[in-house]
Amino acid sequence: MIASSKVFRRTLRRQDRAAQSRAPLFEAIRSYAALPKAAFHTPGHKQGRGTPAELLEFLGENVFRADLTELPEVDNLHDPDGVIREAQELAASAYGADRSWFLVNGSTCGVETLMMAVCDPGDVVLLPRNCHKSAIAGVMLSGAIPAYIEPDYDRDLGIAHGLTPAAVEAAIQRYPSAKGVLAVSPTYYGVASDLEAIAAVVRAHNLPFLVDEAWGPHFAFHPELPISALEAGADLVVQSTHKVLAGMTQASLLHVRGDRIDRNRVRNILQLLQSTSPNYVLMMSLDVARRQMALQGEALLEETLRLADEARARLNRVEGIQCFGTERLGSTPGFHHLDRTRLTVTVSDLGLFGFEADDWVNRHCNVQPEMSTLHNVVFIVSIGNTQQDIDRLVASFEALSRDRRETAATVELSDRMQRLACIQLPQLPPQRLSPRAAFFSPIHRLPLQEAIGKVCAEIISPYPPGIPILVPGEEVTSEAVEYLLLVHQAGGFINGPEDVRLQTLKVVKD
Repeated sequence: MIASSKVFRRTLRRQDRAAQSRAPLFEAIRSYAALPKAAFHTPGHKQGRGTPAELLEFLGENVFRADLTELPEVDNLHDPDGVIREAQELAASAYGADRSWFLVNGSTCGVETLMMAVCDPGDVVLLPRNCHKSAIAGVMLSGAIPAYIEPDYDRDLGIAHGLTPAAVEAAIQRYPSAKGVLAVSPTYYGVASDLEAIAAVVRAHNLPFLVDEAWGPHFAFHPELPISALEAGADLVVQSTHKVLAGMTQASLLHVRGDRIDRNRVRNILQLLQSTSPNYVLMMSLDVARRQMALQGEALLEETLRLADEARARLNRVEGIQCFGTERLGSTPGFHHLDRTRLTVTVSDLGLFGFEADDWVNRHCNVQPEMSTLHNVVFIVSIGNTQQDIDRLVASFEALSRDRRETAATVELSDRMQRLACIQLPQLPPQRLSPRAAFFSPIHRLPLQEAIGKVCAEIISPYPPGIPILVPGEEVTSEAVEYLLLVHQAGGFINGPEDVRLQTLKVVKD
């Protein structure tokens, strides 16, 4: 039934084309902006009339005309009964949800809501260890106790993939009192888990299935992309419209389906977490981005996939460069499907770390990657990219490859590469306090080696593999410290701690 729902909902969207052609919030804001109003409400720039001339010239007048507050003509995000409600209903219809909410505090706010929607203080929730730090923040806010599931780790690529159904089943058996299961799919690298199989496992235990699908808001609109989380059977899903579609930064969506989630509780949580002065420009972009995908999504994504496939094929012909694709499906248990619009370029054979390749193509070729790790540089191909962009991307790596061959420098990192290959992920450290208790405890900063045996008060997540090695409430082990130092010395990026040089660490006072 789930497998056929994708085709069924596509048919519904075609039948509903007239409704989906509307963008009610955008239309209302555009109409209001044209009215000759004497404004005595926020924001203080009064639709641009008080905006500094230099900023007005750069951004244009309309963005300030659209920067409104809760007015009768443009509705209220927290209690919508007009154009925002209609826009959210159209989003739910387009994405196959029972209800959708606009998020103006980004997917961070949405993932925090996932945790708080199913957990009360002291409840256990099952999380992938490579979850976004907003999930840990949600655990802290809810007072829940996290039980981590190890994601599938691909040693060939040096990155973490998704969860497996077997790992989820084992975790539920180990923690039978758990109140919910979170999956992250797709990952930053575009790898999708077998969400249908995981959903079946979670449903069999009558638990809510939560999915951080921040990187997959486009999945519902093209048959060659991985199945969307809602279509796979998830109950509550977060998507970042701004990451790969046409929403503005911070514009995201939260979707619910089925009856396992208390929708009033979600509404109340969002009223706590979201600004009481929501940005109407962001919400307007959500409305128009939804309409664009509902009416043109498949055609736009067809071209996006063509460009990404062309880039991948051409990159794989560059000496010293590898860019994995669907040939790796099933190569590890957590690699179930791939979003082909994501390009992960492995540069180890050039004798470079990903950070160095990232910097080189940016400085020399004006090509800006999304992110880099020790081994890889990651690029997002979206509906906004062009053939010229792809040509420039490929040319930048052709130039980098030539530069490395001419300088004969590919040997200089061999020792470091060999050391990296020997680095093993440490075991999960003991959890001595809940993340919330650790966060609100008195803390102090100690030299890293002196922190061993203490309770960590920070999230420490080295790239690669992007899996937190320590989170608040866990004991700082010598094994974890040794691993972090090795990655740092090899040039890895340490995300999370205030002292990214790892000279000190924040710990709970004894």
